[in-house]
Amino acid sequence: MRFVAIGDSFTEGVGDERPDGTPRGWADLVAEGWADALGAPVAYANLAIRGRLVQPIVEEQLEPALALKPTHLSFNGGGNDMLRPRADLDAILAAYAQVLRRCDEEGVQLVLLSGGNPSGQLPMRGMIKRRGDLLTERVVAALAGRPDVVRALNWGDDTLAAPAFWSEDRLHLNARGHHRVAARVLEALGQRVPDGWWSLPADSAAASRPHGLAYYRAHVGPWIHRRLTGTSSGDGRIAKYGDWTSILPKS
Repeated sequence: MRFVAIGDSFTEGVGDERPDGTPRGWADLVAEGWADALGAPVAYANLAIRGRLVQPIVEEQLEPALALKPTHLSFNGGGNDMLRPRADLDAILAAYAQVLRRCDEEGVQLVLLSGGNPSGQLPMRGMIKRRGDLLTERVVAALAGRPDVVRALNWGDDTLAAPAFWSEDRLHLNARGHHRVAARVLEALGQRVPDGWWSLPADSAAASRPHGLAYYRAHVGPWIHRRLTGTSSGDGRIAKYGDWTSILPKS
């Protein structure tokens, strides 16, 4: 099994950091859970980079991912586009269509994800929810007649939308949220889901997360600064697994 993931911070694993500060996230967890379920190694690569809009994901990551000759490719994108004042849903859908077409051409199994819905905790929550609802609806409609595409749709998961599944920036899932997404992907792949992954114990540190002005200073202000300066949280970053790494089963 050769599994490659492309995308943005959601797929890179931001919000679910290992003790050394490197992101883990749902895709790493899927590779680990898949290896355990199969009882055999899984070749895994992850080309996702935080901050990427959907078109750069396709332009920069899709062909290098396919060049690795994977059996499975996961794709999610558009979350950063949806936060911009002018989100072009048609362009986002065109990117999804391009990924599907290229996977078809290369004989690669596409695993398509939607992200969780953070809108209830964010500024501009109404706009973000409307856009996310519409994008999900249109992607699902575009996949009508394609039961071969593996779907792990998280946007409509009301449990995942609860604050307990999100990191302190309210935009990225925490370890609990990433485990729930990984459980959904493994289930969609027909693999055994490890016990507890659907709902890990709540993070006891959640009560100390910043609120009010402290939250805006810590998270909203830097985001606005990047928009005004044309910079990205992913500037200068490289893929955490740009080539195959072997994920061994635990037993």
